[in-house]
Amino acid sequence: MDGGAGVSEPLGPAVHYLNQFFAGLGGEEAAGHEPVRLEGPQGPGRALVAAGLAPDVTIACGDDRFGEHEAESVATLLSWLEELQPSVLICGPSFGSGRYGYACGVLAREAGRRGTPVVAAMTPDSPGVMAAEGAAYIVPTGSNVAGMRTVVPVMAGLARRLAAGEPIGPPDEEGYLPRGLRTMVRSDRTGAARAVDLLLAKLAGDVRTEVAPTGDRVLPAPAVADLAGTTLALVTEAGCVPQGNPDRLPTRHANVWLRYPLEGVDTLEAGTYESVHAGFDTTAANADPNRLVPLDAARELEREGVFARLHPAFYTTSGVDTPVAAAATFGREIAAELREARVGAVILTGT
Repeated sequence: MDGGAGVSEPLGPAVHYLNQFFAGLGGEEAAGHEPVRLEGPQGPGRALVAAGLAPDVTIACGDDRFGEHEAESVATLLSWLEELQPSVLICGPSFGSGRYGYACGVLAREAGRRGTPVVAAMTPDSPGVMAAEGAAYIVPTGSNVAGMRTVVPVMAGLARRLAAGEPIGPPDEEGYLPRGLRTMVRSDRTGAARAVDLLLAKLAGDVRTEVAPTGDRVLPAPAVADLAGTTLALVTEAGCVPQGNPDRLPTRHANVWLRYPLEGVDTLEAGTYESVHAGFDTTAANADPNRLVPLDAARELEREGVFARLHPAFYTTSGVDTPVAAAATFGREIAAELREARVGAVILTGT
């Protein structure tokens, strides 16, 4: 079902979301246009018809209107979807448009959370991909409308099948971006056999995985040019705090990082410091908190002149179940303070 001449009607109404331009309401002068509901296909909706899916209703909103009045715009659009009870929602394609892509992603997320199957299309780096939070099947596009002819048939095929309640296969087979979700599948080969095949393929230069990694790619920092002249800091996500956790660092889902002084301290003694991290057995760590924050070893290297001096405080949080967004914020805040103190290197310990 990859598109064709015949139009296959879904089980319920198909709804298509467009911005003001593609809905025929105008260009930038109409970017402030309030949400509008139109009957039948508009703009790219006619290409969907040719590819085998006819939108019954088109809903649209100006790009600026959506961005400046997001809550109000989303509420209006969702009220129409609630009334229509569509079997599928199609958003875009928005290609490389940031405002339009974001609107598609937000609407896809909110509609998907309410049980409506959603198909969208945009560039992989569009802000709409992140905004959708995996709630939509997003077909990757180029940056402009030149790819409309190849993108729309894929969208239409996915939309027809979702409307009919048919299962959708994995991203690499179906042509949509990974959604960050895992599904159970049956295999006639054991995990050990598959792992050996993956290893042999990797040794031969063919790197593949059954679980695609997600998240940011962070390039390693260059080597410290002059370690002997560098100030070193100690940072940990192992939940190391003074005994009794006086500042109430959360044991999981951390919403804060803390700083504790190290001036005049050569070692973290048992009974004086402890770990409150809820993600591992802390027995050994509490018997010697230097396993969490290697202060004893750092002081020895400092005396030997391996680095210039130790920063007079260590930084701590508990990494278990901490949201990525929160952890990234902690990192930026701690890094800003360390840069201000002219710290040139950090030992970051985990669990």
